[in-house]
Amino acid sequence: DVQLQASGGGLVQAGGSLRLSCAASGFDFDDYTIGWFRQVPGKEREGISFITSDGFTEYSDSVKGRFTISSDNAQSTVYLQMNNLKPQDTAIYICAVRYSLTIATMPHKYNYWGQGTQVTVSS
Repeated sequence: DVQLQASGGGLVQAGGSLRLSCAASGFDFDDYTIGWFRQVPGKEREGISFITSDGFTEYSDSVKGRFTISSDNAQSTVYLQMNNLKPQDTAIYICAVRYSLTIATMPHKYNYWGQGTQVTVSS
């Protein structure tokens, strides 16, 4: 079974940093796109950062310059380094996998989802 385990969330002050991890198992980790999304109650799920097995990355305008996505194929883990966090970054962060090397930002393009990890940024 495909499993995605997100971790690393927590409470941080504005301007602080967190690193999220997405540990993946049960699929061919050499042919994928991993996406990080975030969810705020009452709002649509937002795709914020993506990485392909070819190493291509993409970021939403809301996090560009502050967040960095990377992958460790040996550990089957994708990381999201989040710096200069803002209160508006508060959300549940969720990782998902898409069986394609083409980056897609829409949630319905992803095949499997992990559970979320809460990130809370205080002002």
